[in-house]
Amino acid sequence: MAYKAEIPYGAYWSTPFARWQGSFAGLHSIEFAAHVVKRELSKRGIPAETFDYGVLGLSVPQKHAFYGLPWLAGMAGVTQIGGPTLMQACATSVRCLLAATQEIEMGMASAALAVTCDRTSNGPHVYYPNPQGPGGTGASEDWVMSNFNFDPLGGHTMLATAENVARKHGVSTAQQHEVVLRREAQYREALKDDSAFLKRFMTLPFEVPTPNFRKTAVTLDGDEGINQSTADGLAKLKPVMQDGTVTFGGQTHPADGNAGIIVADAARAQELSANPSIAVRLLGFGQARVPLAFMPEATVPAALRALDQAGLSIAKMNAIKTHNPFALNDIIFAKETGGDIETMNNWGCSLVWGHPQAPMGTRSVIEVIEELVLRGGGYGLFTGCAAGDTAMAVVLHVGDR
Repeated sequence: MAYKAEIPYGAYWSTPFARWQGSFAGLHSIEFAAHVVKRELSKRGIPAETFDYGVLGLSVPQKHAFYGLPWLAGMAGVTQIGGPTLMQACATSVRCLLAATQEIEMGMASAALAVTCDRTSNGPHVYYPNPQGPGGTGASEDWVMSNFNFDPLGGHTMLATAENVARKHGVSTAQQHEVVLRREAQYREALKDDSAFLKRFMTLPFEVPTPNFRKTAVTLDGDEGINQSTADGLAKLKPVMQDGTVTFGGQTHPADGNAGIIVADAARAQELSANPSIAVRLLGFGQARVPLAFMPEATVPAALRALDQAGLSIAKMNAIKTHNPFALNDIIFAKETGGDIETMNNWGCSLVWGHPQAPMGTRSVIEVIEELVLRGGGYGLFTGCAAGDTAMAVVLHVGDR
């Protein structure tokens, strides 16, 4: 199917992603995202009054996150809009895109601002009071680390979900390392010609503000903290879990950053587009959940459901992007769908540039669009797994208006 909503070409952006405890570690993620929104709208000449709806996605709470989207929009100067704040772990980005699409589909909005942000660095340490607890004490958790390491349904870590899938499908460490080397090589293509691909949607050099947003603390030339793996270096790594297959080299790293994307009806999309002759149409969404502790498998049924709604097959996809917290994810996806493991994730992916949960998928969708534009148009798919053994996916088309 084809939704009424479109993505105006070029009406999107992403910050570089910085490895956790790096250059973004001291920035409040919502305030930082608002700072970037204001700058990027100005850069594109898009007036604040353009919007009549907004949605904010994040997965790591920050101080005053209770006020969510209205607070972010107010700081960015888009004071007239309201909307929800959504959290669906690594599926947050597609969920936000779908929320904006649904609002336009129902005729309740004509132009929506969807912003996703996260700071895994210095995550909150939460205390839950319990007057009936022993001595009146409550429970506590480290929001980021505790939840990475403990699924409350099964008591297992996220890494354990990868090992379960590796065991089921007979995937070796060596196979995973081959994917790592391929993905890093693809990312290096984005750095050629002074990061020409990244500059299609990312402001570079990127001025990192001080926490009060009054000065520039440091300037980044691109993503911060990228691994530069070698076959010999990966071969020396031991699996993280005893009798396992996944090494530190075969998985992504936590990161910080934010990204935004505008969704509008066809008429407004043409007005807001950097090139009105290009149409970016949304064709299908999919959501899925797989059995407990098999999270990496979830990308497959989510993608198939999005493809089914779009009325297309995997063979029709000209660009495929996956959220791959583990290199294993891509091996399973290719095996189960017939997708080409060598050509998916061109220009980069979360395995390489990191894992700020909410904005990761937004950046992936943006990169799918830009790859298709460079190809002269075509169909694209993004699919990504999330905590709770779930996943979401989206299919879109880039072509002439």
